[in-house]
Amino acid sequence: MSRRLIASTTVFALTAALASCTTVSLADNPINKRWVGHSAGEFFAKYNPPLDDTASGSSTIFNWRGGYKRIKLQTGANASVSCSAKITVSDAYVIRDITITADRPGATGPSYCEELLAGA
Repeated sequence: MSRRLIASTTVFALTAALASCTTVSLADNPINKRWVGHSAGEFFAKYNPPLDDTASGSSTIFNWRGGYKRIKLQTGANASVSCSAKITVSDAYVIRDITITADRPGATGPSYCEELLAGA
């Protein structure tokens, strides 16, 4: 019986920890701060249409890539950059989450995607 109690307590603690991690990462993510709750149409009109999409229950997940640009890095070198993301959108076409899938160093910091999409 004590093994069951320990196992259930461990599962509960792990679930609580994972749930809090998701909340913290969304709150600390400047791209999500900027875009969650906004129209996906607004995002795609500003930064390029998505490459493709996949239905997932009441959401749609768009694969997106954009922001193609040549920039000067802090090191003084020039680099061609772009940003790739998975954008989860509700059935009302409102952005629920943006997960960066490919990023490069930006002109002013470690993330070109943040500079582009969050206006950093």
